[in-house]
Amino acid sequence: MTNGEMLSHIDHTLLAPCATWPEIQQLCEEAIQYKTASVCIPSSYVSRVAEEYRSNLVICTVIGFPLGYQSTAGKIAEAKCAVDDGAGEIDMVINLGDVKNKDFDRITREIASVKQTIGDKVLKVIVETCYLTKAEKIELCRCVTAGGAQYIKTSTGFGTGGASLEDIELFKQFIGDGVKIKASGGIRTAADIQAYLDIGCDRVGSSSAIKALA
Repeated sequence: MTNGEMLSHIDHTLLAPCATWPEIQQLCEEAIQYKTASVCIPSSYVSRVAEEYRSNLVICTVIGFPLGYQSTAGKIAEAKCAVDDGAGEIDMVINLGDVKNKDFDRITREIASVKQTIGDKVLKVIVETCYLTKAEKIELCRCVTAGGAQYIKTSTGFGTGGASLEDIELFKQFIGDGVKIKASGGIRTAADIQAYLDIGCDRVGSSSAIKALA
């Protein structure tokens, strides 16, 4: 796979809490230049980016981020606002308390509710693998599939760990037909990106991809 082909699978990401508008502009201009799959940015910048760049790039944003313990109603409102502002893709964080309570039906309902809210926009579900047991990861593959999301995503990048190839192999066994995988968290080098795409990820979230591949 060429560097250009790898860049086409990158969600070019800037989610730092102190991200400035000039930094967001640079991210967007890099994404356009190198034809990344999207930019992944804080929701507070979505409307501004849409106004300036909408015709040239796909805007992804995050909801329930980074801890996931907001109410479902709050996540729905956040997702609706993001889509209304111009986001084409939503990366939502699940409620990890629900995981530890083994309330997987509740997680599935939340995913389905957010998906219904955003309609034909892309939904990626962040499960934050660093906090999960193998059994929980398997159950969450089923939740993401049943909830109708297009992607399962490994990590926020704000937890105690990021993506691992082992987790991608596990996801491949248990996600349903049509569900894709996004790896994120700690993916910084060209070799890392190549490895995750080779193993079967459709997207890689990274703030370092342009530096690694351009």
